Amino acid sequence: MFGFAPPQLSKEEMEQLEAEAGSTVQRFITTAVILYISPFLVDAVSSVL
Repeated sequence: MFGFAPPQLSKEEMEQLEAEAGSTVQRFITTAVILYISPFLVDAVSSVL
């Protein structure tokens, strides 16, 4: 509207951005699972000790 359109991304740049987005989603899911499981692990370890 007030400027020029950004340049079109090449196929290689688009593939790189898609791979980065995929790894970001995978990292988020892994972190969420670890945070969900951590209270149960702490409880199990504290009951053993």
